[in-house]
Amino acid sequence: MDPHNLIRMANRIGDFFEAMPDRPEAIEGIASHIQKFWEPRMRNELLAYLQRHPDGIDGDISLAPIVLQAVMQYRERLLPRSAAPTAAGPTDVATTH
Repeated sequence: MDPHNLIRMANRIGDFFEAMPDRPEAIEGIASHIQKFWEPRMRNELLAYLQRHPDGIDGDISLAPIVLQAVMQYRERLLPRSAAPTAAGPTDVATTH
């Protein structure tokens, strides 16, 4: 996915939450929206973009300050979780005698 398109999408989310009077609530709302509605590939790409451009700026594309703050503050929460394999252990199998 094009990282510049993701930045534009993230900034639109930021525009919505920027109007909130409670900035901490707005920042949490941005992170929550991205976590809930962006698929893992999109979140990974956004986080990779910020690794390459920690200030959120790449040429004429820049991440809005409120979005940058939200992503950096809630970075761990935005990391996609890898699915842990589940294997049936000896206690998971019912035995009959």
